[in-house]
Amino acid sequence: MKKLIVAAVMALGIFNASAQNKIGYISTDDLIGVMPEAEKADNELKGYQAELAQNGQDLMKDLRVKDSMFVLDSAKQSASMKEIKRKELISLYQRVQNWQNEAQEMYNQEAQKKIDPIRKKALEAIKTVAKESGYSYVLDVNSVIVAPPGDDLLPLVKKKLGIKDTPAAAPGAAPRN
Repeated sequence: MKKLIVAAVMALGIFNASAQNKIGYISTDDLIGVMPEAEKADNELKGYQAELAQNGQDLMKDLRVKDSMFVLDSAKQSASMKEIKRKELISLYQRVQNWQNEAQEMYNQEAQKKIDPIRKKALEAIKTVAKESGYSYVLDVNSVIVAPPGDDLLPLVKKKLGIKDTPAAAPGAAPRN
C-alpha cells in the first residue's frame, strides 16, 4: 500500500510539473524568410547561380568550337595529331558532362556558407525569446505532426530581431498603382 501511495504522489508531481511547462511553436522557415539577411543571401546566390550557368555555357561553346575545328582540320592532320586532338575533345566533353554536378555541388556549398549564419541567428533569437517568455518547449511547426496547443512565437521573435510586419493586402482588394 505504501508503494502505491508513493507512486501516486510521484505521478501527481510529474503531472503538475509538466502542466506548468509552456509550449510554443514557430516556423523557422517563415522566420528566416522575413529576415533581411535572407533576402541579401538569396540575391547573392542567384548571382552565383547565374555565374555558374555562364561558366557551363562557356564550356559548351568551347567544346562546339574545338569540335568544329577538329572536323575541319582533321583531313590535314597526321594520325598522331588527330589522336591527340580527339583525346582533348573527349576530355573536354567529359568536363562538360560533369559540369552540371560540379556546379550543383559548388552552389550547395555556397548556399550552406550563406544560410548557416542566418539560421544560427534565428535559432539564437528563438532561444532568447523562449527563455525571456518562460517557454519550456518550442516546436518547429514544419516537423511536428501532432502537439498540444501552444503559442506562436514568430511575432515575438520577429520583434526581438527588429523585423517589422508587412501589412497583408485585404482579400479581393485590387493593388494600387
